[in-house]
Amino acid sequence: MPRNFSRRRLLTTGAGVALGGAAAVANNAQATAPVSASLTGVREETRSIDELYEAAMAEGGKLVLYQGGDVDGQAAGVRAAWAARFPEVPLTVSVDYSKYHDVRVDNQLATDTLVPDVVQLQTLQDFIRWKQEGKLLRYKPAGFSKVHKGFKDPDGTWTALFVIAFSFMYDIQAAGTNAPKTPLDLLDERWKGAIASSYPNDDDAVLYLYSLYQQKYGWDWVAKFAAQQPQFARGTNTPGAAVNGGAKTIGVGGSGSAVSTSTTVKWVVPAGDHPFMAWGQRAAILKKAAHPAAAKLYLNWVLSEERQIASFNGWSVRTDVTPNAGLKPVWEFPNAHVDGFPRFMEDRAAAERLRQTFSLYFGEVKGDPSPGWLGLHPGS
Repeated sequence: MPRNFSRRRLLTTGAGVALGGAAAVANNAQATAPVSASLTGVREETRSIDELYEAAMAEGGKLVLYQGGDVDGQAAGVRAAWAARFPEVPLTVSVDYSKYHDVRVDNQLATDTLVPDVVQLQTLQDFIRWKQEGKLLRYKPAGFSKVHKGFKDPDGTWTALFVIAFSFMYDIQAAGTNAPKTPLDLLDERWKGAIASSYPNDDDAVLYLYSLYQQKYGWDWVAKFAAQQPQFARGTNTPGAAVNGGAKTIGVGGSGSAVSTSTTVKWVVPAGDHPFMAWGQRAAILKKAAHPAAAKLYLNWVLSEERQIASFNGWSVRTDVTPNAGLKPVWEFPNAHVDGFPRFMEDRAAAERLRQTFSLYFGEVKGDPSPGWLGLHPGS
């Protein structure tokens, strides 16, 4: 499928800046800020969060983020944390499927109506394309040198800010003592009619997860899974919602926490070579962004040790941060395929063939998108 149709922004006051005009402030701050050397010519940020906050306020005090996701509520945490930390820089977050946000940004750039300052999306291949097209600002936030090498562009046009992982989950009480431990266990006849899943032919990350299942267990697994009569829905939030709500015992194709202390739902990291999938969610500042100082504040804030330690799922994109001492870094899980997902996303023709093949097994995607229809210029 042509990429135009296939896919799917947080710190207190500090040092003062006394410049007359937002553009002069941003340009001067970037030119005079102390920086560390970089092998590729772009230097890593060394200004404090307070200094960056001051620059963002002087710029005009606003930030717009396009965030890939399934429902608006997924941005509630970042909105609240940002507002508490940076009350003088309002944050607007628009949540939509990444495959709509990316083409939305393309169209806005083509029509000179750009809205977001930062894009934070699952469509990893777009960051490669946007870099080649010269649409991204080269910038390395503080901590960039500590980001895992597979989670950043060496030239600084984009960096992953956090880890997302997809697998399956189950209702602990309903599943009982013989709960599923691997994707093979999902074929047990006990689970017929008891499984919810997001459509693999709608979301590329779920598509990749199902492709890993198919590669490991064969098309026979796919046919037998279809015979389990899973309930498919749009939005990777839906499997968790179905399980947490008691409608289904098992949910497939949703995110979760490897260190969750929940007594009701278990999100599974399969042992051995049984697959799940994880990736670094990429973010970038658009070169034509109206609020580059605020955008830089955002990247530095999310990549800070404070925010990385607060990671909900126990993983960080930084090699020097361990959110949970009992959990090894995600790139040390061979069965997480962290290198495979970026490659998968870049081969759009192969992804489209796979999408249509899964449609033969599971049917066409039905229903409105879970975030609703946001139109051309959300967040404006």
